[in-house]
Amino acid sequence: MSRLCSITKAKPTRGSVIHRRGLAKKKGGIGQHVTKIVGRTFFPNLHTKRIWVPEENRFITVKLTARALKTVSKNGAYATLKKAGIL
Repeated sequence: MSRLCSITKAKPTRGSVIHRRGLAKKKGGIGQHVTKIVGRTFFPNLHTKRIWVPEENRFITVKLTARALKTVSKNGAYATLKKAGIL
């Protein structure tokens, strides 16, 4: 399965990290210097969950982010999954 949230459609995004060398001036050093900018990937906080849907009288297994899980708790399983197009 891909790293994709079934409800929010969150997926990995690209970013970068700045590598620095040296001690900061406020810590008594001569200052920090940028040595390289390196690419990295930010992954969504995904969890595989079995959600009970009373209207369907069955469990549905979905891959959700933590934020989507809060949405399911707030709005209800059936309404949220129906709006996302899973049911």
